[in-house]
Amino acid sequence: MTARPRVLIADDHAAVARALTRLLSFECDVVGIVGDGNEVADAAARLQPVVVVLDLNLPNVNGLEICREITRKHPRAPVILMTAMIDDTIMKAALSAGASSSFDKSAMGDDLALAIKQAWAQSIITDHSS
Repeated sequence: MTARPRVLIADDHAAVARALTRLLSFECDVVGIVGDGNEVADAAARLQPVVVVLDLNLPNVNGLEICREITRKHPRAPVILMTAMIDDTIMKAALSAGASSSFDKSAMGDDLALAIKQAWAQSIITDHSS
């Protein structure tokens, strides 16, 4: 087992993806960045991240649909959904789609790294109890 979680970032804004990569690089290994909803599930299968950080609004496929697909096809990789339009309805939709948590893009900071580590730890516990 690695000492750092492997993270896939899915965001169509290159500047946001670069900022997330820099932010997470202190505590995580970012294994890939994708910007199109059609590419996320394939990237998850190919790169085998332990956590997927997923934007709600991606081109071609909605983040909630992607979240459902990833949690169905790759149940060991928790999904953290992020959006600039966070509200209770979106948070409930994210959780019902299988996301482990959701974040407001404008206020993530160190909380995202902590959420990734918590999701990773929970997936390890779940994996060992199976």
